[in-house]
Amino acid sequence: MAFETSDANTGRWEKPVRVPAQKRDIFEAAREMCADLDGWKVVGVDEGGLSISCERDGGVLGGRSVIHVRVEGPDGIPSSTTFVSSESKGGLWKRDRRNVAEFVKKFTMRVC
Repeated sequence: MAFETSDANTGRWEKPVRVPAQKRDIFEAAREMCADLDGWKVVGVDEGGLSISCERDGGVLGGRSVIHVRVEGPDGIPSSTTFVSSESKGGLWKRDRRNVAEFVKKFTMRVC
């Protein structure tokens, strides 16, 4: 089961993060934050596609979770949207919604 940010979601921390800043600057902020997240490890960065993948091993109960962060926006205009999704494998409890909310909350505090 997976969960991703969407404008259709009702929770405050379950929506895409929109910031009036260049998409490249927001991507760099996301990359720095991913590197700083306790327990998470950056496993992939796509500079051209402005996307990052992070992984956390939650053990028997939580399984392995992967967060994907993708930044979009027009070139040369200070407007960006950051989408976050989480996908878990194994474990007894899936934390995808909580993973996304945890990341979005911390990211919003960092860039807003």
